[in-house]
Amino acid sequence: MIELVNALGQATLRAVTSLGHGAFFFVDLLRFLPGSLRRFGLVVAQIYMIGYRSLTLILAAGLAVGCVLALQMYYALVPFGAVESLGLVVNLSLVRELGPVVTALLFAGRAGTALTAEIGLMKAGEQLSAMELMAVDPRGRVLAPRFLAGIFSMPILAILYSAVGILGAWFIAVQLIGVDPASFWSSMQGKVDVFRDVGNGIVKAGVFGVICTGIALYQGYETQATPEGVAYATTRTVVYSSLAVLATDFILTAMMFSTS
Repeated sequence: MIELVNALGQATLRAVTSLGHGAFFFVDLLRFLPGSLRRFGLVVAQIYMIGYRSLTLILAAGLAVGCVLALQMYYALVPFGAVESLGLVVNLSLVRELGPVVTALLFAGRAGTALTAEIGLMKAGEQLSAMELMAVDPRGRVLAPRFLAGIFSMPILAILYSAVGILGAWFIAVQLIGVDPASFWSSMQGKVDVFRDVGNGIVKAGVFGVICTGIALYQGYETQATPEGVAYATTRTVVYSSLAVLATDFILTAMMFSTS
């Protein structure tokens, strides 16, 4: 029993220490963001690497989810005679929840692991140490542009995910099932609020961009400079990012829509 309590205490201390170290890393990284904005070309290059190269996966997932969501909601609404609300249900599901959350999970699995592996390999190859020897802080030259790129890319990807999902739902509902197109679109126009629904979804995506990109960079920067260390770091990136996104989504949803 004593050994169990001792092990539990040590695990708690390690977790708290890691959280504190990560918080200091995040605050320290914020100091370099103004400098990265002055060298925006670096940020644009990373937006291409992080955001554009994730676009195919995001669009394919959005289209698939939109099609499946339309089918599921249609069969759920038919018994209640509420098929005219299909467009509204699909839209709110995508822009409020599925768009930001699924985009963040896919982003963590694709771009987050790539960032962690890239930074980890740079550390293993002593490129970061070489920058420090040349009086160049790698956090400002390497990490900060990637951090900004992740923050900028996530809301754009979430918007595109939701837009493609709505188009996929329209195709299934209107073109294949035969739902009236006027009722499909009018329910969205009358009930979806741009600032409350779409705007809050974009805010969620921005917060998730901070979380996923920050975790990915931290895991890569603090990883052991070995192949095994880089492999474990990429795994931790996906696990920690996914758990953090899901927990944060609950908190943000409770704050944003509690008065609905």
